[in-house]
Amino acid sequence: MRRRDFITVLGGAAAWLFDARAQQAGVVRVVGVLMNLAADDRRGQAEIAAFQQAMQQLGWTDGHNMRLDIRWTAGDAERIRGNVAELVALSPDVILAATSSIVAALQQTNTTVPIVFVGVIDPVGAGFVESLARPGGNATGFIVFEYAIAAKWLELLKEIAPQVTRAAVLRDPTFAAGIGQFAAIQSAGPMGVELSAIGMHDAAAIERDIAAFARNSNGGLVVTAGPFLTNHPDVIVALAAQHKLPTVYPFGYYVSAGGLVSYGPDPLSPFNSAAGYAHRILRGEKPADLPVQAPTKYQLAINLKAAKALGLTISPSLLARADEVIE
Repeated sequence: MRRRDFITVLGGAAAWLFDARAQQAGVVRVVGVLMNLAADDRRGQAEIAAFQQAMQQLGWTDGHNMRLDIRWTAGDAERIRGNVAELVALSPDVILAATSSIVAALQQTNTTVPIVFVGVIDPVGAGFVESLARPGGNATGFIVFEYAIAAKWLELLKEIAPQVTRAAVLRDPTFAAGIGQFAAIQSAGPMGVELSAIGMHDAAAIERDIAAFARNSNGGLVVTAGPFLTNHPDVIVALAAQHKLPTVYPFGYYVSAGGLVSYGPDPLSPFNSAAGYAHRILRGEKPADLPVQAPTKYQLAINLKAAKALGLTISPSLLARADEVIE
């Protein structure tokens, strides 16, 4: 064995032994968690449970060798800033951060605490990492999806509701991912659908704009991922039903809430994966060296009750492709 290789192996073994001895000696590592949902949100509780379970399987137990410090922000900008300041002051060993707004606030406050993010769409465009393969800074993690999936939403809308000739895309133009998703939909091949955009950062404005869009026939909606509707999924589901607009959503929880159809990643998978990265960072690896990863599987969910209310008949081929069908 070459001397350099021997030193590398020896260094890795020493790090492992140090970590094992630290745990045996009763050292408690602090893992901060910043969630974009409210504390009583069932989705958020399920996501935290998935992260905790995965950490426990890796040898980290809350109250034993790990202290989990969870803060809930409900998507509120002021609460995000306050919770970020409080959590960073505790000098955690690693922080799990959900969504771009939280990662941005963390990096504005501190550039050294390791961050593992989930729920981020474009970390390179947002400036969180230098590249997906080599993040280069104090953050890495798991993106929600790549922009190309947004074009699939428009295709799905046309497939499930062939009569649609106009589609309003709900997107948040105040952050890069909102613009990027809309651009991906615009770049989709010709489908005979006229596109327009509706901002989605204020409930009253959304209600007004959707009502105006629905005055003309043959309309449908495409909902992109964004911070406002993540915390208010019932708003758009109710409006789509009220105005009888076929609507495609980015996540399955919209369909569970009564929405027509969704195509997107498993919401719990990133939290399981994030535990693996948190574990590696606690063992001595650096976020800069851990590549940002994208989902490898997407799920199609269809709500037949919503389809019936809209007078739509779902084709057998589309039903056969669905991962979840709500009747």
